[in-house]
Amino acid sequence: MEDFLEAYKPHIIYATIIIAAVVILHLLTNLFHKWLVRQEHKNFPGEKTAPVNLVKRVLNTLWLVLGLIALSFIFVEQEKYDSLISNFKLVLYLGFLAVFTIVAATSTNLWFKKSINKKIQNKYDPTSFKFLRYVAVFTIYFTGILFGLLAFPSLRGVAQTALGGAGVVAIVIGVASQEALANLVGGVFIISFKPFRVGDLIKVTDTMVGTVTDITLRHTVIRNFENKMIVIPNSIINKEKLINYDLGELKCCERIEIGISYDSDIDLAKKIMQEECENHPLIYDNRSALDKKDDHPIVKTAVLSLNDFSITIRAWAWGKTFDDCFELKISVLESIKKRFDKEGIEIPFPYRTIVMKDKKEINGTRKN
Repeated sequence: MEDFLEAYKPHIIYATIIIAAVVILHLLTNLFHKWLVRQEHKNFPGEKTAPVNLVKRVLNTLWLVLGLIALSFIFVEQEKYDSLISNFKLVLYLGFLAVFTIVAATSTNLWFKKSINKKIQNKYDPTSFKFLRYVAVFTIYFTGILFGLLAFPSLRGVAQTALGGAGVVAIVIGVASQEALANLVGGVFIISFKPFRVGDLIKVTDTMVGTVTDITLRHTVIRNFENKMIVIPNSIINKEKLINYDLGELKCCERIEIGISYDSDIDLAKKIMQEECENHPLIYDNRSALDKKDDHPIVKTAVLSLNDFSITIRAWAWGKTFDDCFELKISVLESIKKRFDKEGIEIPFPYRTIVMKDKKEINGTRKN
């Protein structure tokens, strides 16, 4: 045993140093991780620690792999030292590149989030910052991957071409589908021309109405009134004819239509609809100075159409915002119905005349 220890003493010392170094680096990484978590909770309360945990796992894996490569020097011949050294440098480069990329992307993301929150608190439009956040984070990860490719001789030409300028576009076009590019271009157009912003209330279709919560490189997210998130690709929403209730003036006109029977008093029905709308607390006086001078009513009513079994009357009621108009409409419909019941105004049901025949004469013969 003494002879074995004496013969392999340098190797044992070397292996012990390597193992001790890996253990120490592992402990230091854990301490560094705990410090980062505390700093993140302090500076960015409520943020997830997933990126910090990922950095910890990458570093611990890096120390373990480097330790195994270092221990391999004991068991291989001296002619293979150059290959091991090359592998050691490659792993070290890729490990630190991965850590740097993750840290840079996370820091950029947190900085943008903090800036977006400040803009929201100061009531500024955060749309551009939200979109630029995705662009910046994507660029950092994309650049990190390209520098990682530079470490491999067989892929170095691709990476250098991409870093050259026009090659970036060529690679993106080569690996991305036409739909993905259309979504990216659509997102750029939305941010550039601003048909809507984050926080705007928009209507894409009758079933897609809500508040814009986010605009990413690929899609736009809308929160509807049922608190459900609607995800619409940028290429689709960029081509849609949508209504933005927060673009320009916020006031809007709500058209309230009710059908009455032909036997009901039209003038009384119009008066009831006008009074119920004008008495609602959310009604907005949209009359001009000349209209007020000529004593025009706040709410205009008129017969819209004569149908098969009903007369449609419409009232034009204005509200300060879309939300006010919606609340006004549902409240007024109920109050008008109650007034109609009291005043004898009938909201008709479809009428059908059915003729019953007991006998039919066909070809001169009578059948029961």
